[in-house]
Amino acid sequence: MIGAFGRQLKLLRTRAGMERAELGRLVGYSADTIASYEQGRRVPQPRFIERADEVLGAGGLLVAMKGEVGRARYPAFFRDMAQLEAEAVELCAYDTVVINGLLQTEEYMRAVLAMRRPLLDEATIELRVSARLDRQETFNRWPAPLLSLVMEESVLRKPLGGKAVLRGQLEHLLLVGRRRNVEIQVMPLDREDNAGIDGPFTVVRRKGGEQVVYAEVQGRSTLVTENDETALAAAAEGAMKTAENATSGAGLAWCKSSYSGAEGGQCVEVAAAPHAVLVRDSKDSPGPVLSLGPKAWVEFVKRAARG
Repeated sequence: MIGAFGRQLKLLRTRAGMERAELGRLVGYSADTIASYEQGRRVPQPRFIERADEVLGAGGLLVAMKGEVGRARYPAFFRDMAQLEAEAVELCAYDTVVINGLLQTEEYMRAVLAMRRPLLDEATIELRVSARLDRQETFNRWPAPLLSLVMEESVLRKPLGGKAVLRGQLEHLLLVGRRRNVEIQVMPLDREDNAGIDGPFTVVRRKGGEQVVYAEVQGRSTLVTENDETALAAAAEGAMKTAENATSGAGLAWCKSSYSGAEGGQCVEVAAAPHAVLVRDSKDSPGPVLSLGPKAWVEFVKRAARG
């Protein structure tokens, strides 16, 4: 579809007697970008398609292809899920391998995609990075969907792409977690009970109450719509959130750490929860909470003592 769109774009441009640079100037894109669209190396953005259709006098021909062009940005196994994601009123996900695509930074995306086997060529990586970033527009649409994400602690500890990439990714999670419609929870490694033992999945809730469950492994995906099975997945997701509420800090006694600054600097508070020690910024008590297992807490204290 991307190739067909590119050929049609080139045909319309040459029929109008325009060079790429001229078309680019009229629609606000460079000549190189126009070339990449015509050659099927990049997926055009919806606003480009609409503007090009108008400038070239295509009479809606290019706009009619916009939906299929948008779907073609994604690998075949994810295309139906991308459509569901865009229509969701609530998304609940459990991730065990990597950070959920909706939460990934561009640097993290590139690192993960570069590790795929068989190897992806550079054009495909660029295509998927662009598509994944566009998916994150779901945070900006209104009404805003509710996003509830639970991930294994191990996901946050893997330095995929290097420590600098991981640091940027963790900082991004803290920022996204401040949104009113986003809830991010972590399943500690030392948890003795885990309702998500069968692996990662996403529950999509659509307007009207319909639920769809999406699961993906090794480039293959499954969409489940049967009521009984979606109800079971939703129950598992609810059980995990209930278990993690014990590490959210609600109802616990918080104490200012002895390592907090005496002059109102970067102060932290700690609280003891089952199987974990919780840490938060004392000046932002409603904000994100860091959950540390016993071993991680000991290491945290040692590092704090060393300054």
